Amino acid sequence: MSQQGGRPTGHSDDWWGQIYDDTTEDTGPTRTSDSLDDRFASASGAVTGPPGAPGALPTPRSGSRPPRDTADRPVPKPRDAGTGVPSVPPPPPPPPQGPTTSATGTPAPTFAGPPPPPPPPPARLSPVTPVPVHHVGSGPPTYDPEPTALPPADPDDLGSLVADTVLDGARYGACTLRAASVRGDSARYRGEPRRDSLLTVRFGTGDDALLLVAMATGARATAGAHRAAAEVCRWIGRAVGRSHVRLAEDIRAARRGDLKSGLHRLTDRSLGKLRASAAEQGLGPDEYAATLRCLLLPADPGCRTRVFFGVGAGGLFRLRDGAWQDIEPQVGEVVGEPVVGFGSPPAETPGGDRLTMDLGIPTPPSPYEPAPEPPREPFRFRASIARPGDTLLMCTDGLAEPLRDEPEICEYLTGRWSGPTPPGLAAFLADAQVRAKGYADDRTAAAVWEA
Repeated sequence: MSQQGGRPTGHSDDWWGQIYDDTTEDTGPTRTSDSLDDRFASASGAVTGPPGAPGALPTPRSGSRPPRDTADRPVPKPRDAGTGVPSVPPPPPPPPQGPTTSATGTPAPTFAGPPPPPPPPPARLSPVTPVPVHHVGSGPPTYDPEPTALPPADPDDLGSLVADTVLDGARYGACTLRAASVRGDSARYRGEPRRDSLLTVRFGTGDDALLLVAMATGARATAGAHRAAAEVCRWIGRAVGRSHVRLAEDIRAARRGDLKSGLHRLTDRSLGKLRASAAEQGLGPDEYAATLRCLLLPADPGCRTRVFFGVGAGGLFRLRDGAWQDIEPQVGEVVGEPVVGFGSPPAETPGGDRLTMDLGIPTPPSPYEPAPEPPREPFRFRASIARPGDTLLMCTDGLAEPLRDEPEICEYLTGRWSGPTPPGLAAFLADAQVRAKGYADDRTAAAVWEA
């Protein structure tokens, strides 16, 4: 059978004939009368019940006219397409309601329909967290703000892979630490590994513990720059860890001279191992080299002495009273105030060690070990007392340069880091990545908030 209702046209339609064959009797026309009044009565009964029931529609008189809205046109008798039986139309719509009059002649009250539903309540907006700015300056930086290409990998040396971003933090005594190392925009675009390395570690327990933050930057345009930076961080971490008890005692006792000479030797020894590793690989000293910057923080809440030391470019800044200070020690410069006050001993310790200024005088080697090879860059050292509310920032050159050259970055970080509480890890990472055109190197930063 076709869709138009014709007869079967072939073998494929036999199933239709078996179900609806010609021998099946059609229902045929109805034997009852099929006037308009009959259909009206049938529809009324289906809707409101039998005649006379409460609420039933009145039965129209014989010969009465159809409702006004259908009086001018004949009412067709539609038939079902399949059976030919006249179908019953839906009951005519009731006439429109208007003002009516009661039996006494007074206007009957008009009842309106159900009141419209109340409007939905206004949508409640969740509080929006301010999004840190992505860049400062007159225009956006050259590269995209997110990683683009991954560095190439050696299947036999997957342990040397460097993550795009490293984030860490801690809180001990009166200080809160935040540290992050991020691959620069240029390296992200070119698929080069991050040349910066970051190490945050604690040695000891309780008030005798000592925190070390070490960061290094491998030489530019060298294949093993990221490995050199990671190696020198591990070596200085191992050296400090083995001497952490004595170093913590020297910091609490304000033995500035001992600290400077001891940390100088540890730094020279670590860089000497890096040069030896370069020789083993058949590389020149400049092809496998790295800068090194470290910060020592005692966990003792009664000691606010903060010790910085290192070799190579970078920055050391302090945010105090809403203004940034560049406190990077320079060679031959008298830097750093005496380590006195805030729980530290007086200017002269019981052992007779005076807290002298740094005059840039090299420390003689120990008579019990060979003199280390002098570093290619001068050793930098600073020990100072932190005040409540200070923020101390140590960073590699990737952040130090824009901090010194772009006042807008200083203003931005001042607004972000001058609050009553230190930022969380995610917020600190976003702040450390504030970008400026022309600065696309790796960035490593460690900041200490003083309670």
